Amino acid sequence: MKASRIASALGLALATAFAGTAGAQQLKLMTGPQGGSWYPLGGAIQGIVEKAVPGTSMQVLPGAGISNVVGVQTGKAELGFGNAVSSYDGVRGAEPFKGKQDNVCQVATLYFQYFHAVALADSGVTNMGQAKGKALTTQQKGNTGEQMTRDALKVYGLDYGAMSKVNHGNYTDSVSQLKDGHAQVFTLITTVPASSVMDLASARDIRVLEFPNDKFAALQKINRGYDKRIIKAGSYPKQDKDVQTIGTWTHLIASCKLPEQLVYNITKALATNVETLGNVVSAVKGLTVKDMAADVGVPYHPGARKYYQEAKAL
Repeated sequence: MKASRIASALGLALATAFAGTAGAQQLKLMTGPQGGSWYPLGGAIQGIVEKAVPGTSMQVLPGAGISNVVGVQTGKAELGFGNAVSSYDGVRGAEPFKGKQDNVCQVATLYFQYFHAVALADSGVTNMGQAKGKALTTQQKGNTGEQMTRDALKVYGLDYGAMSKVNHGNYTDSVSQLKDGHAQVFTLITTVPASSVMDLASARDIRVLEFPNDKFAALQKINRGYDKRIIKAGSYPKQDKDVQTIGTWTHLIASCKLPEQLVYNITKALATNVETLGNVVSAVKGLTVKDMAADVGVPYHPGARKYYQEAKAL
């Protein structure tokens, strides 16, 4: 009898332990490379979610805009940061994706990132079309900035083959190449002002290239995730006028398989802790629920949609 009671008690304890484990949510969030803004923003989201959603733990992983979409699609992670322009390509199965990424759902739009095409002032390049025959430096494949560079060249009738050289690396390497004269054009996607562009401008005179309305319209035909913005005069040394450029929204995506209530709780937690996120990435400051609910061409997760409808943002 005694042995039976012990066995029974042990069985109950184990059952309780397993029930607790089954109820816990262990999530992985793919962000960006260490040293960029996405990685610390992911850490802030981790803190918010673990505090606001009981029983939830989150692991922050490095990543990149395109690879994060693939990671969520394949189950490598449950959540990730994306850029609307590449996420939109993913859900419709356009290159560079191999098939439709149908397990990727929209959670929250966070902030706008500006595409910068920067040329050395003495290069003679005043628009992207004049980059033909020049040395270009950009990000590695798998990064949205690299994808946008190919699109930006395309609307001017160019591709990488039209360049004298194309380098793929990190921002630091790109800045060094322009400082040393080994490249004349640098492309990247980031906030304004970009620290890497400021670093370059401290050593060389630069020109931020404009994308006029006809090129913006051509880019939107390629991908509806593109939007346009103004880099205001004075954002960079010797920039004496406003420059229109293109860009896209950074947003949070999730596996469409995640429970509706969980994603509802995550969305609500982020909406009520915008100030914390803004302290990490200044571009997030002032974010409203209406902004978070912006349609970027990626289907809403049912949990996120439920929260935005309740908040009257959709």
